[in-house]
Amino acid sequence: MDRFALEPLLLSLRGLSFPGLALAGLLLLLVLCLRARRTRRPGEPPLIKGWLPYLGQALKLQKDPIGFMRTLQKQHGDTFTLLLGGKYITFILDPYQYPFVMKNHKLSFKMFIKNILRKAFSIQMDIISDLNNELHDCYQLLQGKSLDILMENMMQNLQEVFEPHLFKTTNWDVTHLLTFCTSAVFETTFATIYGKFLATDRKKLITELKDDFLKFDNKFVHLISDVPIELLGNTKSIQKKLIKRLTSEKLANIQGWSEIVQMRQHILQKYYTFKDVEIGAHHLGFLWASVANTIPAMFWAMYYLLRHPEAMAVLRDEIDHLLLSTGQKQGPGFSIHLTREQLDSLVYLESTILEALRLSSFSSIIRFVEEDLTLPSETGDYLLRKGDLLAIFPPLLHHDPEVFEAPEMRLRQLRGFNFSFQWENFPVY
Repeated sequence: MDRFALEPLLLSLRGLSFPGLALAGLLLLLVLCLRARRTRRPGEPPLIKGWLPYLGQALKLQKDPIGFMRTLQKQHGDTFTLLLGGKYITFILDPYQYPFVMKNHKLSFKMFIKNILRKAFSIQMDIISDLNNELHDCYQLLQGKSLDILMENMMQNLQEVFEPHLFKTTNWDVTHLLTFCTSAVFETTFATIYGKFLATDRKKLITELKDDFLKFDNKFVHLISDVPIELLGNTKSIQKKLIKRLTSEKLANIQGWSEIVQMRQHILQKYYTFKDVEIGAHHLGFLWASVANTIPAMFWAMYYLLRHPEAMAVLRDEIDHLLLSTGQKQGPGFSIHLTREQLDSLVYLESTILEALRLSSFSSIIRFVEEDLTLPSETGDYLLRKGDLLAIFPPLLHHDPEVFEAPEMRLRQLRGFNFSFQWENFPVY
């Protein structure tokens, strides 16, 4: 049953009494449970559903992704199918089978993305077939000279965000590290990509936009599952509010659009009218893709640096040497200008980011199975079912002691650490 088949039921919930809502909730739960009914067919990978209807093994995977995957690998081998939030996902843990997932034309990334766009951002890409190709061409503006311009603007905007704090000599602000990273990344990225609000209360506007975005992002995993958005509290109203904030009418009050936003807006206005909310939906998707992963990446990089002063010292020495060699002064009031080539030369900075991602990222690469197909394996071929998802799980390789020396030791030492962030404790250039 598709989500749209639930619409009449969801609409009928409005105006019901509490007993009526309770009964309707039970019926809806029954529908969701029926959707999760499944038995393993001959030739298919081991099927692990768990005792929780619909959720399946989602809570166990969320609690300890690496430990849970290792346990299943010992019990069932490198290939198995999990029920996760109403979805049946076949995981491939053998890295030698990764090329099969990445190159097989029967495994679609576009179909997977279309479902996410529809559920999370209310974007219907099937309606306009050529729109996706034109929007994809915009990504050429994230390369070459266009990327250099974006980087220059990014550095300037980042320093503008930091500057009010750097000139403080007393009354230092103390906040949680994640709050600091969220504010810095969101404000800087939005100013770089979309520009700055023309209104006098632009600080208030960007703060409100950021707060609504975070509420939306906190529900993102639920949004892309089969849970109807009407059952996610005020998520639908927040989604509509964000989309409205990014319509053509609202963006007209922002100055300094980047080249890629200008090109996207031009393309969107070819397919939609100026007042169409679909334009705001596309911009919400682009904004989410720009910051949703950057915020945790910055947080974990700073987290591990603060926990390892010796690594911080090496990184500072590398940056100091680069600034000295380019004749740039440090401190408040001095602007820092780095080219892409100079940033690429910072090998310790790159290592810091990659190691932070290795330690903290638990993402998967997912494809949609467009038709029944056979997955070749050294231990025997497996049949994959049309409509399922297929995923590879690189984090398991990232925590393999044969690939990375003592990968678990650092995790045990750092797990559960909690602290606040104080501006004066962190070296800012």
